[in-house]
Amino acid sequence: MTKLNILQYSNMQNLHIKPELKLSILENNQSYLDLEKKFLSKYNFNSLNTFSFDKASFLELLLQLNKKGKIAICVGETESLIEAAIEFESLGLNLSWITLQKDGNINKSDISKEFDFIFISSYIMDTFVKTDLKEIKKLTNAKIISNASAHFDNSSDAIYFDSYKLTGFFIDGVILFDDDLFEEKTIGFTNPIAVDFVYEALENQSFDTSSKELFEKSLKEVLKDDIYFFVDNNQTLPYSLHFALKGIKARELIRTLALDDIHITNGEGCSLGLSKPSRIIQAMDYDETTSRNSISFSFDKKYSMDEIEKIVKKLAKKYRQIKVLNEGN
Repeated sequence: MTKLNILQYSNMQNLHIKPELKLSILENNQSYLDLEKKFLSKYNFNSLNTFSFDKASFLELLLQLNKKGKIAICVGETESLIEAAIEFESLGLNLSWITLQKDGNINKSDISKEFDFIFISSYIMDTFVKTDLKEIKKLTNAKIISNASAHFDNSSDAIYFDSYKLTGFFIDGVILFDDDLFEEKTIGFTNPIAVDFVYEALENQSFDTSSKELFEKSLKEVLKDDIYFFVDNNQTLPYSLHFALKGIKARELIRTLALDDIHITNGEGCSLGLSKPSRIIQAMDYDETTSRNSISFSFDKKYSMDEIEKIVKKLAKKYRQIKVLNEGN
């Protein structure tokens, strides 16, 4: 299997539920407390909660913060958070949006000193364009809350992890924070299995930065005028590559390549070639049809030049077959 969608679908193997992590109000729960301590120490925070990584739980976080100050959310964040923010506004509550530019970078002019909390990560979903959180800190005094599933920036004041992207299982996410930023949950509302699985996934997480330029060069040589780019890949995470192919919907290629055990993605939650176009590309002011051309690669291992050429030739062959079929319809 060739997994070129590792940032969207990690699919951890050999995960085991550890009976000693079972929590009880009447016991000292030392095994879990040791795990929690390791997790917090790894990222230098002092509090940990688990939460369902969905609209309802993100809405709960927003409602907690709304009692304390003004909230801003970058449109380049995870889909569940964006859905929660839209629901938050539908309740008559106010927040601000940080938009994206045509090149995929955030609009820094949207950042205000008046914000108290900003949900913004060190990378944009789908494209993996990097955001320098140290620069964001210079523009605002707001606490920064970030998705650290693909990259951790220590300028963050709180970080959360997407269990599905890290493990391949939809279990609770984990959020780390300091002081009283969020309400701490009691043991009965903590998911020790999620903490263990997410921590293990992070401990085993590895990326390769050597294949990116080789893949990009080979794709350009083979696909020529059929390939184009929404973003500058010099500005993306070093283990990710983003591009687009003319004249086809990316999901058609994703599904076809999956039959040959080559796995790619066109956006968050779309590793299996679902019908939704990339919301991020649309947020960059491209139309829905164009956003369906979007494809992402991400790398967790080094590929030889021979492997790269075989993968690219297979991709190009499938792409041209699909394009011809589409033109005939």
